[in-house]
Amino acid sequence: MRRRDPSSYERPPHLGPRNDWRTIRALLPYLWPRNRLGLRVRVVLALAFLAAAKGISVLVPLLYKQAVDALSPKGAVAAALPLSILLAYGSARVLASTFTELRDIAFARVGQHAIRTVGLAVFQHLHALALRFHLDRQTGGVSRAIERGTKGTEFLLNFMLFNILPTLAEIGLVTAVLWRLYDVRFAVATFGTIAVYIVFTLAVTEWRTKFRRTMNQTDTEASTKAIDSLLNYETVKYFGNEGHESARYDHALARYEQAAVKSKVTLSLLNIGQGAVIAIGLVILMGMAADGVVRGRMTVGDFVLVNSYLVQLSMPLNFLGFVYREIKQSLTDMEAMFHLLDVNVEVKDRPGALALAVTGGEIRFDDVHFAYEPAREILKGISFAVPPGRMVAIVGPSGSGKSTLSRLLFRFYDVTGGAISIDGQDIRDVTQKSLRAAIGIVPQDTVLFNDTIRYNIAYGRPGASQYEIERAAALASVHGFVSGLPEGYDTRVGERGLKLSGGEKQRVAIARTILKAPRILLFDEATSALDTHTEKEIQGSLREVSRDRTTLVIAHRLSTIVDADEILLLDHGRILERGTHASLLVAGGRYAEMWAKQQEAASLPGTLAGAGQAAE
Repeated sequence: MRRRDPSSYERPPHLGPRNDWRTIRALLPYLWPRNRLGLRVRVVLALAFLAAAKGISVLVPLLYKQAVDALSPKGAVAAALPLSILLAYGSARVLASTFTELRDIAFARVGQHAIRTVGLAVFQHLHALALRFHLDRQTGGVSRAIERGTKGTEFLLNFMLFNILPTLAEIGLVTAVLWRLYDVRFAVATFGTIAVYIVFTLAVTEWRTKFRRTMNQTDTEASTKAIDSLLNYETVKYFGNEGHESARYDHALARYEQAAVKSKVTLSLLNIGQGAVIAIGLVILMGMAADGVVRGRMTVGDFVLVNSYLVQLSMPLNFLGFVYREIKQSLTDMEAMFHLLDVNVEVKDRPGALALAVTGGEIRFDDVHFAYEPAREILKGISFAVPPGRMVAIVGPSGSGKSTLSRLLFRFYDVTGGAISIDGQDIRDVTQKSLRAAIGIVPQDTVLFNDTIRYNIAYGRPGASQYEIERAAALASVHGFVSGLPEGYDTRVGERGLKLSGGEKQRVAIARTILKAPRILLFDEATSALDTHTEKEIQGSLREVSRDRTTLVIAHRLSTIVDADEILLLDHGRILERGTHASLLVAGGRYAEMWAKQQEAASLPGTLAGAGQAAE
C-alpha cells in the first residue's frame, strides 16, 4: 500500500523540542469547546456513530462465516437460510459505511471550528506582539508556519479521535473474538504481529524524521527567499541581480531536493518492511487456521472467518502506521505555530488597566530613557511637554532618536526609564487600544493594504460614509487625483501601495488620519515624499486639521515646522537645543547651521531632495 509523505514544518534549530503530549493536551479543549452546546452535541453524536460503525464492522466477518458454513456440503439445509444471512451481511456493510459517514458529517463543524479558533488565536497573538518581533521576523516563514500548523491541527483533531483509539479498539475486539472462538495462539499471533509492526514503524519513522525536518527547513528557506525577492522586485531590477536571486533560490531548492530524495527512499524502505511484517503475520495465522480445518477442529467457514478478520485487521494496521507518521508530521507542523503562541508578549496591558481619558491631550516625556539593546542606549533622559492644542517639532540627524519617540508614544515598546504621560496618565497604566485610538499618525514610510483607495482611506475609521471619505481625501489634496482615475475610489493600489507614487501614497495616508479625527496628531515626515507645490497645499490642510489638537511633528525639512510652538533639536539621544524657530536662529547654534544649509541647498536648481538630506 503506497502512502504519501507530505512535508512538515521544522521550528528553527535554536528552539528546544516541544513535548508532543503537551501539544495534544493543548488541542483537547478544541474537541470540547466551552459555551458551545451545539458543538458538544455533535461530538457526542460523532462518538456514537463511531461506536456503531466499529461494532457492526466486527460482526460482518461472523455473518460471512455463517453464510459459508450454511453453503458447505454439511451445512446446506435450505436456500432461505444463506439468503437471509447474505442479506444481513450486505446490510451490515452498508450500515457500517453509513455510520462512518454520519460520524464525519457530525464532526465536520467541530473540526472546522477548531481550525478557525486556532488560526484566529495565532493571528491575534501576532498582532499583540511588540514591534521588536515583527522587525526580526521573516514573513514567508511565519506565513508558512501558520498554514502548515492549521492543516496539522485539522489532521490531528480528526485522526486522534476517530482513527487512533478506534483502530486500537477494533484490534482489541478482533483479537478477543479470535481468542473466544478458537484459542490463545490466535490472540498471541495477532498481538505479536501488531507489536512487531508498531515497533518497526516507530523506529524507522523516528530515524526518518531528521530527513523530513531538513526538507521542511530548506522548503521554508526557499519560500522566504522567493517572497523576499518578489517583494523587492524593483530593487532586483535596478541592480540587474536576477541571476543572483535565482542562484540563491536554486541553492535552497537543491538542498530541499537532496533531503526530499532521502525522505522518499526511506519511505519506500518503511513500506517494504511494513508489508513484510503483515505478510508474515498473515501466513502464520492462516497456517494455524488451515491446520485446524485439516484436523476437523475448524470448519471452512472458520478458515474464511480468520482470513476475513486478518484482512480487515491488516487495513487498520497499515493505516495505523500511516496515521502515526502523519501525527508525528502534524505535531512537527504545529511546532512552529505553537511557538508563535509561546512568544512572550513584551508590551502588555496591566491588570485592571483603564481606558485613556483624553481631556486636553497634553503629552509629557519625563526623563525618558530607552535602549533597543542594553549595551546601546538610544534616548538619554528626554524631557519635554506638548501643551494641549499646541505643536512641538522634533528635528535632528538620523540616529538621534526622533522616530523612537513616536514608537514609545504609541507604546510599541515600553520605556526603560522615566515615563510618558497623556493628560497626567502614564501610558503604561492605560489600555493600548484606547491609547492608540487617541493618536493619529502619518508615518514617513507609508504602507498601504493591497485593496482599493476607498478601503485604505476608510481604514482610519471603518464604516465611514463615502461623503466622509471624500471629504478627508479633499483635505489631503488627493480627491482630485482619485476622481480622475478610471475606477475612482475603487482603484486597487497594489501590494504595499506600489501602484501609487510616493506622494500619492502619502496623501492617502494623510486622508486616512484625517478621517480618524484623533485628539493627538503625530506627523513623522508627513510631507517628505511630496513636491514643493503639493507640500504647500497639504501644509495648509494639516494646519487646519491640527488646529486645537495636540501635535507632535518629526521633521527633516525645517521649512515645514517654522510655525511650531517649540522646536527640539535631538542629537545622540539628548535635547541639544530647544526654542521657537526665531529664537533658535538668533542663538546661532546647530539649528541655525542646519537651516542655513537647507536654504542654500533649496536655492540651487534640482536640489529639492538635498534640502531633505541636509537635516541628516
